[in-house]
Amino acid sequence: MEAIQSFEQLEQYRERLKASYNKDLPTVMICFGTGCQANGARDVADAFRHEIEEQGLKVGVDIGFKTTGCHGYCENGPLVVLRPRDILYLRVAPKDVPEIVEKSIKQGEIIERLAYKDVNTKEIIAQYHTIPFYAHQKRIALRNIGNIDPASIEDYLLHDGYKGLAKALTLDPDAIISEVEASGLRGRGGGGFPTGSKWRSCKAVPSDVHYVMCNGDEGDPGAFMDRSIMEGDPHSVIEGMIIGAYAIGASQGYIYVRDEYPLAVKNLLSAIGSARERGFLGRNILGTDFDFDIKISRGGGAFVCGESSALMRSLEGKVGEPRAKYIRSVEKGLYDKPSVLNNVETWNNVPEIILKGSKWYAGFGTKGSKGTKVFSLVGKVNNTGLVEVPMGITIRDLVDKIGGGVLGGKAFKAVQTGGPSGGCIPKALADLPIDFDSLTEAGSMMGSGGIIVMDEETCMVDVAKYFIGFLVEESCGKCTPCRDGLPRMLSILTAITEGKGKEGDIDTLEELCEVLSYGALCGLGTSAANPVLSTIKYFREEYDAHILDRKCPAGVCKALITYRIDPDACTGCTLCAKKCPQECISGERKQTHIIDETKCIRCGVCKDVCNFEAVKVE
Repeated sequence: MEAIQSFEQLEQYRERLKASYNKDLPTVMICFGTGCQANGARDVADAFRHEIEEQGLKVGVDIGFKTTGCHGYCENGPLVVLRPRDILYLRVAPKDVPEIVEKSIKQGEIIERLAYKDVNTKEIIAQYHTIPFYAHQKRIALRNIGNIDPASIEDYLLHDGYKGLAKALTLDPDAIISEVEASGLRGRGGGGFPTGSKWRSCKAVPSDVHYVMCNGDEGDPGAFMDRSIMEGDPHSVIEGMIIGAYAIGASQGYIYVRDEYPLAVKNLLSAIGSARERGFLGRNILGTDFDFDIKISRGGGAFVCGESSALMRSLEGKVGEPRAKYIRSVEKGLYDKPSVLNNVETWNNVPEIILKGSKWYAGFGTKGSKGTKVFSLVGKVNNTGLVEVPMGITIRDLVDKIGGGVLGGKAFKAVQTGGPSGGCIPKALADLPIDFDSLTEAGSMMGSGGIIVMDEETCMVDVAKYFIGFLVEESCGKCTPCRDGLPRMLSILTAITEGKGKEGDIDTLEELCEVLSYGALCGLGTSAANPVLSTIKYFREEYDAHILDRKCPAGVCKALITYRIDPDACTGCTLCAKKCPQECISGERKQTHIIDETKCIRCGVCKDVCNFEAVKVE
């Protein structure tokens, strides 16, 4: 098809697409996100293609067939959705496909063994949007993911793609910025800076060149929000960047993507190519005098390159190190030109704000945190995955209503928010609303949207050690507070977990945290104190137990625990003795067993395999 050269031509083409779309056609939608592909989605797709042919059905006539982006419920992949009946099947294998085609598609039956089963009520729920994991979500950023084929620009146009751009190009650039300001959209990459204010500041700087950039260098452990958007709805990011470029007067954009995201890179490159062909990128976009194009840059996996100035240096081909914050990127950013950098989710929200209006978007969320936020919900929770909820949802509702509660019925202890530089929020604050300001006041932060749920068997000192260890590895080492302060903190935390802690260690940790908070060069360093300060604040008794009593209350730190077998609970089944790698458990069958502590390496295998909860940790 030739490039679309006017707004009228775009809408005429969209109407033709809608007229040819049969919304009542039985359609198989297979999740092709990274998680589902890792679990075998490609084999499932091949099985469907084979079975459809075997049963004499024609794709597009008798049945629809589509591969989509990530549905979010990743641990249960491969996921298959049957439209228009809105049926969701979990963990589908190639061997299930003939039955799905014959029973579900042809006969309209529900295959219960493939449907969702509520972990608490045991109820079978087959309807996609009534499953608790999805029912409590509000999808704006994830609006198209799971509904469209990310490799098809026609599918994106069918779902009102580039309609926001067409509207934006009829507006004055200042009016676009005002609309984004009125929406209350704040940066979703961690800083939470007002997006419209950033755009206006950049536009006001006189320059012959302005740049827009997308930060797709998502490096937080367990985070995959941006990856899923780039994989499943790449055109929404591109459309948002085009609107932003028009608003500030930029003609060139860059998307900086982690090289560990090959599917995201592939789908973005495909989307950029098809957008150029259709006239949404390049010269005279949609017949106007506006020129803009986008290039992809692949990051090498350095966590610090998620920081704005380090990312820009990396784009320039230099070592990815941050610079002092008194130099503002909106004035001197990429190549010392005025630049706007927003993350994937921020750009993805822009087309919907322009299309539906700032008042509509500001109707979601809280006073200071408008709209919705995408989170990766992971850890000790029954339903893990990618979720999008209105800002202001409480921690309790997120964990219980969407997450389905804590795994194994254990007690909820805390959540860690904001990535490795975030803080740990205790059960006592479970009714805290999740928004930028509330999380900061509690000693944590929004970050890019990672939420890790922790249960009663989580050692908070060990958690702090883990995240500081991660930051030690990922720090660029340019400034002294990070280069020397983080390893010193890790050394103290390691000593505490090994039973070598001493009085005064907590005071030293707090002093080091203060130096980091005020003296570090970039956001990684200034926020690095959060895991330590928050765990000391809310779980001081665990630090004291490690240091003063030489005990780990959660039973995690090996140097501070011992295993024993409760004679009243032991049945003498011998399973623990058989599985012990040290062969340090003895006892006759149907008699109480004993652990030789001199040989025990505290691996925990005996506790894991015991069916009678006879192995105790002390």
